[in-house]
Amino acid sequence: MRSLVCPFVARGTEAGSAGKRELGRGERILPGVFRLRLPLPWPGVPHCNAWAISAGDGFVLFDTGMHQPGSMDQLQWALASCRLRIEDVKLIVCTHAHSDHCGQAPAIKELTGCELWMHPKHTLITNTFTDPEAELARRLEIARQSGVPEEPLRQWAAQRQESQPGISGPIEPDRDLVPGVTVQTDLGEWTVHETPGHDPCHVCLFQAEQRVLISGDHLLGRISLFFDYGHSPDPVGEYLDSLDVVQALRARLCLAGHGRTFTDVQPHIDGSRALVRERLEKVRQAVSERPLTAVEALPSVSEGRLGAAEVPRLLMETLAMLTHLEAIGAVERTAAGAEQAERQLWVAR
Repeated sequence: MRSLVCPFVARGTEAGSAGKRELGRGERILPGVFRLRLPLPWPGVPHCNAWAISAGDGFVLFDTGMHQPGSMDQLQWALASCRLRIEDVKLIVCTHAHSDHCGQAPAIKELTGCELWMHPKHTLITNTFTDPEAELARRLEIARQSGVPEEPLRQWAAQRQESQPGISGPIEPDRDLVPGVTVQTDLGEWTVHETPGHDPCHVCLFQAEQRVLISGDHLLGRISLFFDYGHSPDPVGEYLDSLDVVQALRARLCLAGHGRTFTDVQPHIDGSRALVRERLEKVRQAVSERPLTAVEALPSVSEGRLGAAEVPRLLMETLAMLTHLEAIGAVERTAAGAEQAERQLWVAR
């Protein structure tokens, strides 16, 4: 148990001691399409991508990067390397409600006076900013029910209370980013496609003539999974359905939220489905051997990655996998016993 618990509470210290930090930089991908590579403070996730796409005498900014000390300078350096200015942002479009994709949106909106468009199910980021104590209590209860002991939880809570939310202000969209809404750019019209799973408010945007997809974190350059557990009944099921939505678009170029731009979109979709199936089977097999808490089932998705930065994310993935297995009738949950009534055990059906 120690090897699982200690990394869970050490995330803040490891993030603070990460190696050399990246600098913001930009590059042209297509005429009028620019990738803005912005630094992040997280081990293993050193940067995110925002996308500037020309629109008249300015540009539309798709995602914004995370708000942290010096982050606005990093964004402006990335823009300047593409001969763009932050004052010329005409519209902010955010693919989903994670701080590395919308954290700087309020500050940019205030600076430029432009509108912010975002899906209406953005409450997870709103709650983190407006009521951080309630959001922390929610996360603590999930961890407690998953089998994390009280002392590590107290240490983790203390670290979380000292950390910054990565958001420059309240998220207040001017328009709901839902199907039927279009974003106009010099490259053409972008349509909105709901793709929940990674996040309940996640959307992808698609330019049909050029067959270009802005995928946020739904598809990434390196195939990987993340589920923001606790905000929807079955995030894994939603994610699989969203892969079907994106497949139907037949994109030939993907502008992802992290990592490289890629043209092999269908293999990424196939690889994502295969990875979900693999992780589901490993979790199902682990629970079939004996009843487990989510913490005890976590190694089945870890692939040996139990470092400080990995465990909280992997715990959410494990919970999401268990919840999907429950939804399809493969497992069920029960209390761990009278002395630990708050702990949830997962049992094969």
